[in-house]
Amino acid sequence: MSASIKKAIPKKRGRPATGKDPMLAGRVPAEMIVAVEEWAERYSVSRSEAVRRLIQLGLDVECN
Repeated sequence: MSASIKKAIPKKRGRPATGKDPMLAGRVPAEMIVAVEEWAERYSVSRSEAVRRLIQLGLDVECN
């Protein structure tokens, strides 16, 4: 009698990834965080999106 035996697939550890882009971490002075949060509120975006846009603006100025 041949019974099919399925191997248990172990669960991955940790929280599942939410994004596909690599994460970038760094230390930022409290005053700069406040400025970024104010900018984000003014343009109705999240803090993460504000940081991405501000970095892109800085790169655009530097490259042009």
